[in-house]
Formats: sequence, structure tokens, C-alpha cells
Amino acid sequence: MKAFLSALSLLFCTTLACAQAPAQPDASSVNPATDGHVWGALIFATNDAAQLTGAKEPTHTGLPKLNERLGRVFPYKHFEILGQHRQDIFREYESWVVPSRELFMKIDSKGPADKGGVNLHLQVWREQQVLVKSDAVLRKDSPLFIGGPPWKEGRLIFVLFLEGK
Repeated sequence: MKAFLSALSLLFCTTLACAQAPAQPDASSVNPATDGHVWGALIFATNDAAQLTGAKEPTHTGLPKLNERLGRVFPYKHFEILGQHRQDIFREYESWVVPSRELFMKIDSKGPADKGGVNLHLQVWREQQVLVKSDAVLRKDSPLFIGGPPWKEGRLIFVLFLEGK
């Protein structure tokens, strides 16, 4: 009888331990659903070449003639990348494009857009303050340019580009 109670006690403890510590999924097998991948860049625009910081000119293999495109939208002659970041756009979670510590973007996917691309809710942040909130459709080959605050003798520009999809 004593052996039976010991076995029953061991079975109860094992069952209780299993109930308290459910098996955790392997972190490498968890793959959140995404609606695409973006490249974000913080660009400094100026007409005075002496103001350039020495960073590289804006280029992206999937986005030809970026300087020319920026020049058609913004009244500046010189552009350079101060920071850049690639990020997945998660379906059920916010995503952050952080090309610098001071200026970054929060992205919330609102799902696929008609005729391709992704519906997004965007927030541009400067440190702890939201500068811009907007909804946008981001499509491949159609980057989004957001004029940021003045900086030095020019202006900061946020570029968001949908890669793939």
C-alpha cells in the first residue's frame, strides 16, 4: 500500500509539474507574419555643399536615381544619408524604422492595398514627440518622402521604400 501511495504521489507531482510548466515553443521556429519589408533612410538635404557631413549620397539598388527624385520634390541640390534601416512590416505588431536616435518612424500595417502594396499608419517621432501622423499606401517602386524639420542649413527628409512584395 505504501508503494502504491508513493507511486500515486510521484504521478501527481509529475502531472502538476507539467501543468505548471507548459512546453515553450522553440524561439527559432516562431515566425511572425509580415506584410513586406521596408528600407527607411534619414536624408540631409541642403543647397550648401559645405554643410554636408561627409556621409554617403542616397542610393538603394531597388530605387534608381534617388537624388533626382528627391530634387524634384524638395528644393535642394545636395542630399546625403545620415542613417538607414531595414525592417519587416509585421501584421499584428508595430514596426519601427530607426535610422537615427533622434528621428524614427513607427509603422502599423493595415493590410494589403488594392493594386499591390501595403496600407500603413505612420508616425514620425523625434525623441519622445510625435511630429507627423498619417495613413499611406506604400507600393513598390513608389517611395514615400516625408519632409522633416529644418537642420543646419537645410532640412531632414525621411524616405520609406517598400522592398519586394
